[in-house]
Amino acid sequence: MTPKTRQLRELLASGEFLYMPSAATPLEGKLAEAVGTPLVYTGGYVSGASRAITEPLLTMDEQVRIAGEVARAVSVPLIADAGAGFGEPLHTMRTVREFANAGVAGVHIEDQLYPKRAHYHTYLVHAIPLPDFVDKIKWACRQRDDTDRDFVIIARSDTAREFGVEEAVDRVNAAAEVGADMGLVFPRDRAEAEIAPKRAKVPLVWVQSRGNRDGRPILSLGELSSMGYRACIDAQLSLGVAVHSIKQAFAEMMGTGSYTGISDAQFTAIRKEIEDLIGLESFYRVEAETVEKGS
Repeated sequence: MTPKTRQLRELLASGEFLYMPSAATPLEGKLAEAVGTPLVYTGGYVSGASRAITEPLLTMDEQVRIAGEVARAVSVPLIADAGAGFGEPLHTMRTVREFANAGVAGVHIEDQLYPKRAHYHTYLVHAIPLPDFVDKIKWACRQRDDTDRDFVIIARSDTAREFGVEEAVDRVNAAAEVGADMGLVFPRDRAEAEIAPKRAKVPLVWVQSRGNRDGRPILSLGELSSMGYRACIDAQLSLGVAVHSIKQAFAEMMGTGSYTGISDAQFTAIRKEIEDLIGLESFYRVEAETVEKGS
């Protein structure tokens, strides 16, 4: 047990609906914490795209490092995308152990083929057989129990995209029977979104897939809570907003030679906020008592 895994368990037991934005950098994690989010999430999509590659090309070491850096920068629990466990049951056990040792409070593990393919982003489903998925979750949970019983395992099924939400929920329910704490499925429409929590034997997490091209709905937090979901991952919000805003700023500079989107006064305030988030004053104090003493 660690303080953050215990904190996550307490949040889940509270009945509070939990919102977790995705953060691929410590600064994004600190911004999420600063506005009061109870959890932070590090997803594979943002981790890969932030490094100009696709999620399926990320190694376990890379994703553990990225998530661990964010987790150590915040005081709230962090849940990470562990993909397909980075292998078979034995590999998945190590994946759980490494994320836990990095300070992450929980992971979701999916039923996609490993190694994952880039075509995953075209919504092709390369699902492994149900017994193989159940084995993977079972051994992930055994590793959880050996490493930290409060570490959270979320069983994720991508099969709704091809076979319907009933199949995905059945897979999550089978995973729950071998120890999964929560489930994650991808309902294709509002009707399936309403059905899933009613059929599930464990609390479900909703993924807000902004910009998806397969018609999945974007639902408000209030709607999700009323449907019975326990949490919402906002998978692409931070990355999408950043890409949009940065590109606009660069384009304005190239087109006009100046940037007017943020005033000088606003920039001064933003820089102060950044410096507060990274703890710059505390660094000044150390130097003032050592290398800058008397200056």
